[in-house]
Amino acid sequence: MSLLPQFGAIVPSQTQSVLATNYLQWNNNGGAAGIPGNFADFAQQYLPEIYESEVERYGNRTLSGFLRMVGAEMPMTSDQVIWSEQNRLHISYDNVAGTGGGAGTGLLIPVAAGIVNVISINDTIVILDPATGTEAKGIVTASGAAAGNGTLTVQLYSGLTIGATFGANAPGLKIFVYGSDYSKGTTIGAGAGNSAARVSVEPVLTQFSNSPIIIRDQYVVSGSDTAQIGWVNVATEDGTDGYLWYLKAASETRLRFEDYLEMAMVEGELNQNAGAGANQNLLQPGTQGLFAAIQARGNVETGFTAAQGLTEFDAILKNLDTQGAIKKTCYS
Repeated sequence: MSLLPQFGAIVPSQTQSVLATNYLQWNNNGGAAGIPGNFADFAQQYLPEIYESEVERYGNRTLSGFLRMVGAEMPMTSDQVIWSEQNRLHISYDNVAGTGGGAGTGLLIPVAAGIVNVISINDTIVILDPATGTEAKGIVTASGAAAGNGTLTVQLYSGLTIGATFGANAPGLKIFVYGSDYSKGTTIGAGAGNSAARVSVEPVLTQFSNSPIIIRDQYVVSGSDTAQIGWVNVATEDGTDGYLWYLKAASETRLRFEDYLEMAMVEGELNQNAGAGANQNLLQPGTQGLFAAIQARGNVETGFTAAQGLTEFDAILKNLDTQGAIKKTCYS
């Protein structure tokens, strides 16, 4: 950096004119004489033009707002939240197997923990083989339990047996109750067969729980720095703008913290570490974020490729349609 002219060589002028002898010139010397060359050039006697508005180089840099837009925010004040979700209204079972061989008319319902056979005699059902697309309808003539599994005897409306329609002891069938059919003059609960009592279906709720996490951030500024007031016209991330007493680091620390609040709810994972120390799951259980919940009990498509065209995309939409409440459960 050079200062021209040198002190003591400034010559006053009798008129208000810009001359080579009556002003200071401060130029960037490009690093000559060991002086750093990172000074902005002051164009001779004129002050530099200052653009007082902050340039939004990257646009809106925040990530928050997604959970609010999809209505997935809920305040809480405890160390744990427990909620219940309703199950399906209608009766259906997966992984049902045919019994009795090629001439069989029976179905075997695998009963896992919390699952019981609630199909009644005279219920009308749809039987579907997802592997082949074969479908048949029939009426239940007997319903019970055997060896811990639910059992059904079904008379197909087609006149064929289950074994002849789906194959001998066909596995992986799906059944769905769509109604019932009784003879005229019958009274349920008065006997067997056409008059047998129906199974009373009690609704069962599915319970889930989650834990909050503690998030912290910090910004430190010395007292002398707070006195360095700079007014800058700032466009904030929420769409407002105006002149602020500008502390850049303080404002962006707040923005990062608000983003962390939401990203932790989206990307959070439950802590599976049962070891000792401050980071064990008993002290820091973690939290199940949105993505983790979708992976655990949602619909996840893997291996999607555009080469399949609309066929694979239609299959995804078809599966989502079967879930119900698609506007509340589908994020794209």
